[in-house]
Amino acid sequence: MSWFESFVLGLVQGLTEFLPISSSAHLRLTAAFAGWHDPGAAFTAITQIGTEAAVLIYFRKDIVRIVSAWFRSLTNRSMRSDHDAQMGWLVIVGSIPIGVLGVTFKDQIEGPFRDLRLIATTLIVMGVVLGIADRLAARDEAGGRHRAAKERKTLRELGVKDGLIFGFCQAMALIPGVSRSGATISGGLLMGYTREAAARYSFLLAIPAVLASGVFELKDAGEGHVSWGPTIFATFIAFGVGYAVIAWFMKFITTKSFMPFVIYRVLLGLILFALVTAGVLSPHAGESAG
Repeated sequence: MSWFESFVLGLVQGLTEFLPISSSAHLRLTAAFAGWHDPGAAFTAITQIGTEAAVLIYFRKDIVRIVSAWFRSLTNRSMRSDHDAQMGWLVIVGSIPIGVLGVTFKDQIEGPFRDLRLIATTLIVMGVVLGIADRLAARDEAGGRHRAAKERKTLRELGVKDGLIFGFCQAMALIPGVSRSGATISGGLLMGYTREAAARYSFLLAIPAVLASGVFELKDAGEGHVSWGPTIFATFIAFGVGYAVIAWFMKFITTKSFMPFVIYRVLLGLILFALVTAGVLSPHAGESAG
């Protein structure tokens, strides 16, 4: 991998990690369209450490408060009813599904799941799901001629059951094209949470999963055509761009709909299907060399 490739892929990772459009799919597609080797699951997982570092800094006050309350709750019973302490446990509970499924399906994640036809399918299907969830949220918020606006749930109403559902939604993102934020936000909206609550828990829930995945893949970083230098460079690029995207996205969702992302996902999936069907792109473009 050249330094230019690592710069572009780091930029793509930072731009797409927190938007509901799938960073893993975009890394895979960028390489395929450019005629580069597939960067692989290890490169993707390690560069995500950069974007998660951006989450740690952006949400540092929340994270310090949650971690502090959680540790104190281990020895202080009165702290166990504290919302921040409970959030600590809920992040742990919500991280279980992706941990178990990630280890179980590791070979599929690094192989068959990277087929461009599967990516096109997940882009479209999850785009439609996000669109439906967004419309339901908008209907609740706006009400209607014959119905009052419906108040949506906040994170103070999050329990173990919903935490696990969020977790299974996040685990779906092991398949490129699903999108970690897209799946968890869609799940949250369908369960009746506000856009802001679903997005915030999605970002917090991703921290242990992504950091663990990145550390787990460190041993494979120097294998094949991807070397350590470009991987680290891409990770730093992803961090800087990712921080800016988080700040923009958290403001965007308070007043805007997810429909632009829905339209983008569906169009990209259809274009990808057309290119593969026409023989312009191989479903396994770049894999043989990687």
